[in-house]
Amino acid sequence: MTREPPYLIGIAGPSGAGKSFLSEHLARELNNPAILPLDAYYPDLSHLSLDERNRLNFDDPALLDFPLLFSQVATLARGETVQQPLYDFAHHTRMSETRVVAPSEFVIVEGLFALYWPDLRTLLQTRVYVDMNDGDCLERRIARDVQQRGRTTESVTKQFRESVAPMADLYVRPTAQGADVKINGGGRIEQEVASVLAHVRGQRVR
Repeated sequence: MTREPPYLIGIAGPSGAGKSFLSEHLARELNNPAILPLDAYYPDLSHLSLDERNRLNFDDPALLDFPLLFSQVATLARGETVQQPLYDFAHHTRMSETRVVAPSEFVIVEGLFALYWPDLRTLLQTRVYVDMNDGDCLERRIARDVQQRGRTTESVTKQFRESVAPMADLYVRPTAQGADVKINGGGRIEQEVASVLAHVRGQRVR
């Protein structure tokens, strides 16, 4: 019996809106899907000084390695395994190790720009946009970056005001128009998950 290709779900939205939180809860309902975070696809910047790396705008989609990202999503869509890169956010370098991501019934592509590139959008059968106001996004970003990425509250706040929020308005929020499902990240997670699953079911019965 021929196995059906994976069903791809894209989840986009500003930093701190709740994309990863939604992905984790969706995973519980979708029998352990493969999750591909866009944050893993920043390039290796070890050729630059740490000061030069810190001055780069990581909220500009041009900084991501889109050719590798698109190639690996397309590979998963064909039902094949990929070696996802791993990224060291404290030093802005790629690790030597990779993570094996095998295709499953569902694949979740999650990150700021999941709905930004037209070529990537065409691979996604359910496109989700999660929004949140800047104040709550900043609070969540501080909590994450201080605990997980070795940042200080001051540096996170400065980056958020100077690049994260303006770039979200420029590049991320406009992608909501390409979403099949729009969610407020401050709502009940059960309702958010139900909204996504309702679209998935509707697509699969066609």
